[in-house]
This record gives sequence, structure tokens and C-alpha cells, in this order.
Amino acid sequence: MEEYNVEFVAKDTSITVSDTETILQACLKEGFPLEYSCRVGMCLACSARIIEGKVTQPAARGLTSGEASKYALTCMARPQSDLKLRLGEYPPSIENSC
Repeated sequence: MEEYNVEFVAKDTSITVSDTETILQACLKEGFPLEYSCRVGMCLACSARIIEGKVTQPAARGLTSGEASKYALTCMARPQSDLKLRLGEYPPSIENSC
């Protein structure tokens, strides 16, 4: 099991997330509030722009293949490196999911 630092740049907050848990799971465990709804990678409410780093999120069906490298769905995304994320930025496909 590897652990990574996940920094939320606009919030000036960081948490440690293992590669065996989602970013949302780690945030909830630490008491750091994140917006979310469906928890299955479809609604895009938990989207965050990836500023730096990599995630794996094979079940994030709400993202197009081009968006998956630029946005993390925190309910599905597991870190593969240290990350910098910007909360409140949503992929263009959110227009199609409403």
C-alpha cells in the first residue's frame, strides 16, 4: 500500500490518501467536506480539476476519455502519485449529464 499527499489548492488543505481508498473516502474519514452525490462516478458533483499528478478511476463513467486525465471524480479516483486538485471545476461533459 502506498500513501500520497493530496493537496486542494484553493482550500490550502492537504490530506494523506492511500492507493487503496478513494479521495472522497479519505476526505470523509478526515472530516474534510467535499461535495458529492451519487458516489458511483456518474453525477460529476465530486469533480476536481487535476493540476498535478495522476489518478486511476476506471469506474468514472461520467467522464469522457479526454476528461479522465484532466479531472478526478473524487468518489472514484484513487491516487497514483502526489496530487494537486482544484475543487469546484467541472468537466465540459457535465452539460450533458444534467
